[in-house]
Amino acid sequence: MAQFRSRRLALTVASGLAACAMFAGPLHAAEPTAAGLWQKVENNKPVVWVLVVDHGGVFEGAIAKTFPSPDDKPGDDVCSKCVDDRKGQPVLGISFIRNMQQQGMKYENGNILDPRDGKVYKAKMSVSADGRALTVRGYWGIALLGKDETWYRLPDTEMASLDPTVIAKYVPTLAAAAVKPPTVGNAAKAPVAPMKKASNVTPGSNVAR
Repeated sequence: MAQFRSRRLALTVASGLAACAMFAGPLHAAEPTAAGLWQKVENNKPVVWVLVVDHGGVFEGAIAKTFPSPDDKPGDDVCSKCVDDRKGQPVLGISFIRNMQQQGMKYENGNILDPRDGKVYKAKMSVSADGRALTVRGYWGIALLGKDETWYRLPDTEMASLDPTVIAKYVPTLAAAAVKPPTVGNAAKAPVAPMKKASNVTPGSNVAR
């Protein structure tokens, strides 16, 4: 059943994104956005997946999938050192990129959280011309005093492998579509009433009332 739901979610995601592409037309093709699923890699191994969503030109990024390592300590899966509304939240699904304002293929005036120490840095990011890479820079004070990270776009079908709670929180329309039961060929059959035993009364005869 879980495999069936994941497959159905993948199809829903793919069809939804295809519809968006058709609606956007040439603009979408000419100017890719940061919206989508991204992977950070270190030493040829995935470190984290990030889901970026568009709220009308202001972008938010959430930790969509984690890859625990032997060095992790108990409690590392919760942002215990956060000091804002994210304090005590699970790292999986946490909103850690906020207020990124789109300016073409660049995103400015945002901030990024480091769940390990709860610190929030100023941030900016940009999308490559082919839409396959996202460069993110967190910094103190001025952008010069920061460091770039490059994340790589994952296929849209990988959305089906995300935790359902992440999908429900950040892409509720996909979550609703994934759990909606099929309407064709799956309707429950109505119970058939048992046939009554035929009466011995001859049609048209007088029956005592």
